[in-house]
Amino acid sequence: MKKIISLCLPAMVAIVGLTACGNPSDRHNTAGADSTVASNSDTADVAKDWKIGVQLWTFHYFPFVKAIEKADSAHVKYLEAIPGQPLGDGMKDSFDINMSEASRAKIKQLLQSKDMHIVAMGVISPGSVAEWKRWFDLAKDFGLSYITCEPLKQHWDAIDSLAGIYGINIAIHDHPRPDPYWHPDSVLAAVQGHKHIGACADLGHWARNGLDPVECLKKLEGHIYGVHLKDIDSAGNTNANDKVVGTGVISFAPIFQELKRQHFKGMFSIEREGNWYNNVPDVVATIKFYNDQLAKL
Repeated sequence: MKKIISLCLPAMVAIVGLTACGNPSDRHNTAGADSTVASNSDTADVAKDWKIGVQLWTFHYFPFVKAIEKADSAHVKYLEAIPGQPLGDGMKDSFDINMSEASRAKIKQLLQSKDMHIVAMGVISPGSVAEWKRWFDLAKDFGLSYITCEPLKQHWDAIDSLAGIYGINIAIHDHPRPDPYWHPDSVLAAVQGHKHIGACADLGHWARNGLDPVECLKKLEGHIYGVHLKDIDSAGNTNANDKVVGTGVISFAPIFQELKRQHFKGMFSIEREGNWYNNVPDVVATIKFYNDQLAKL
């Protein structure tokens, strides 16, 4: 998805050269693929600790209220909101820091009526610490667990402090090169000395960058707060097309095995970046694929 910079306006990012952490052509040989099959009780524990949700960028061609209806029709209960999405249903504002109290109350009521929960929101890149505080205020108001973002380096100290105060973690997201966080080493640099800063692992973008998602997950062990679940049609191509999860080039079995090994506890946000006007069946298919993979752990 596009990241949101200073009230959801996209911007160019600096070119950063970093060493690749693996080649996706070797993905079938990654550690975890030959692990012993877990017992039923182990699988139940994984199911308890993991959430399957949807990144609302999947439905960003529609207003927030319509996007919620689409997610609900796919039986999704957990959401990652996208800042800047118009609310719709007669509300004049968007899901962002300027949302009125009346709109916030209406959205909360809608979510409660469907037993749905916003776990995270992003991707944002606020331009000032003052703006960051307003995003934290919004996140607290909706009970979020983490904020998906690509923060400016000069804000690392401040947002780590804010995250501790608010009890809401920071999950740094990776976009394709030349994004400054395209490689896990750059995320680890932000993590050092900042106990509330971690990662949102976008599996599709790592593969687009020519990286092995399993090796990237290993580098970020203990610091992964969320995962963007997607697939692509060609590795090492920053312009690769999105595919329904399980139908592209990414091998997911070792990914799930590695996250299980790490005792990951968080959300998989399905992010379908194609078939924009009719992608609910794609989300349903991804949930089935996810459940099938879970049963094999």
